[in-house]
Amino acid sequence: MTLALAPRAADERVTPLERLELLCDRDSLALIRSEVISPAMGAKARSGDGVLGGSGTIDGRPVFCYAQDPSFAGGSLGEAHANTIARVLELAERGRAPVVGFVSSGGARMQEGVAALGGYGRIFKRTVALSGRVPQISIVTGVSAGGGAYSPALTDWVVMTDESTMFLTGPGVVHEALGEDVSAQQLGGTRVHERNGVCHFVARDDLDAARLVRDLLGYLPSHSGATPPRAPREPASGRDPSEPVPDEPRRVYDVRSVIRALVDGDELLEFSAGWARNLVTGMARLDGRPVGVIANQPRYLGGVLDAASSEKGARFVTKCNAFGIPLLVLVDTPGFMPGTRQEAAGVIRHGATLVHAFAQATVPRITLILRKAFGGAFITMNSKDLGADYVFAWPGAEIGVMGAKPAVGVIHRRELAAAEDPEAERERLAQSYAEAQLRPQVAASTGYIDELIAPRDTRARLVWAFGSLVGAS
Repeated sequence: MTLALAPRAADERVTPLERLELLCDRDSLALIRSEVISPAMGAKARSGDGVLGGSGTIDGRPVFCYAQDPSFAGGSLGEAHANTIARVLELAERGRAPVVGFVSSGGARMQEGVAALGGYGRIFKRTVALSGRVPQISIVTGVSAGGGAYSPALTDWVVMTDESTMFLTGPGVVHEALGEDVSAQQLGGTRVHERNGVCHFVARDDLDAARLVRDLLGYLPSHSGATPPRAPREPASGRDPSEPVPDEPRRVYDVRSVIRALVDGDELLEFSAGWARNLVTGMARLDGRPVGVIANQPRYLGGVLDAASSEKGARFVTKCNAFGIPLLVLVDTPGFMPGTRQEAAGVIRHGATLVHAFAQATVPRITLILRKAFGGAFITMNSKDLGADYVFAWPGAEIGVMGAKPAVGVIHRRELAAAEDPEAERERLAQSYAEAQLRPQVAASTGYIDELIAPRDTRARLVWAFGSLVGAS
């Protein structure tokens, strides 16, 4: 289906109905509760009470959806408005189908007081009850304040259009309470939320957001327990995936180049690209099968794990596990980030959360060590002992407690202090240590690595491995 908008004036806004029609397959949308009104609004009441709810299909699969209308009372949420959204969520539970909401709301409606607050409570409760059962996606298209910000944050994925904003308290309240002068974009625009993990995707406009959500749902089953949809098989580029990876352990590169060389059609749908950039998370396909990809990113902070990347990884693993998406884990990390800032940020707690997510996951999980895997990060990044189904490594990888030079600095401290040329001695000892301890053949000989594979054979081996775990269909 080709998504398109009717011609309009430059200042004419996309309507809620148009948003739902952009999302759904042509002529599949049917509305519900379009005539409800709010008695509290008196003569200003309008049919639908500022929200459209309905159901349609995306690529032939059922989806439930709603769109708030900021042209009526600023998209504020009253009791009837809330009941429409709650009804959409109830039907999604009954129909075991995804929910997509277009969110643009000033928050609870002042004219309805506690009834509006209670409406948010009902929406929150139903959203949480559906968590992990059907995919829930929010598209923030305007100003979303107060409960209008909490509501999307409870869903699985949040898309923001370029001009949208989210905040619990607006610029006016911030000025009154703290004396700070700040714009809506500075307070809660996309540049803020794509970097703090609230927003998973940024879209140019409503049309781009609808395309993105349709693409995302193409990777996901309609509900937990269902098989993720398989797409037609597409070849990869045929490039050597190791080509972007420097031999020197400390030189940086973009791991996304490796991912795209391995997956179907070079296509990666990256999640939370602006947050915790030292870890890449996203959806791709291998031989037509959806897989969740989680990879250390040497381009940022050398690929170390820290508090933020651990939280990002744990969230991603948990979502993939809930919806039966197999996991491909690409490892190239020197370990966890040291220092007082990380300890103060709770790196222990967040790192343990990532360990917990991998250890608890029941979906097929395959780990590939590209260049290095040291210390606690080797364990945390889906090691064999955490439950990985297969662990592979490229022949040039290094695996151990720490890198060779730091290791000999600990083990041979006295010898280095007494050496005539400490740097030359450190280099000699480091080479000896790396040969004896860090070569992947050492881990393979003890079973911690299932197989060493040549980079050019990686895609074929991954396709085989996932096929052996999820069937050949």
